[in-house]
Amino acid sequence: MPTGKVKWYDAEKGFGFLSSDEGGDVHVRADALPEGVETLKSGTRVEFGIAQGRRGDQALQVRVLERAGTARPAAPTKRKKPEEMVTIVEDLIRVLDGLGEGYRHGRHPDRKAARPVAQLLRGLASELDS
Repeated sequence: MPTGKVKWYDAEKGFGFLSSDEGGDVHVRADALPEGVETLKSGTRVEFGIAQGRRGDQALQVRVLERAGTARPAAPTKRKKPEEMVTIVEDLIRVLDGLGEGYRHGRHPDRKAARPVAQLLRGLASELDS
C-alpha cells in the first residue's frame, strides 16, 4: 500500500489531499478515514489505497501510521527545583548579555557559538512549559 503525509485536510468540507511518497497528490474524502477519525492534521503519516476517480487519484481506506509531531513520544519530565533554575537563568542571562554586546557592535555571533545558546534557550523553554 502507498504511504505519504497529509498535505491538508478541511474537516468542515470533508476532504483534503495527501502527498504520496511516490510523488503526486491524492484526494482524500471523509468516508476514507478510519472509524472514529474525523480530521487529519497536516504532516500526519498515513497509508492508503488508491482508486482512479473522475478527477484523478482518490485515497481509499486511510490508515494513520504516525501523527504529526509525535515521531518520538515525549518522556515524562520532572521539573527542576526553583533553586536550580535560578542558577540556570542567571547563567543564561550572562550568555545572552554577551551576545547582545556583539549585536550592539553590529556583529552576528558565529553559528558555532550561537548553536549552544539556542539549545540552552530551547531547554529553558521546555522547562518552563513542563
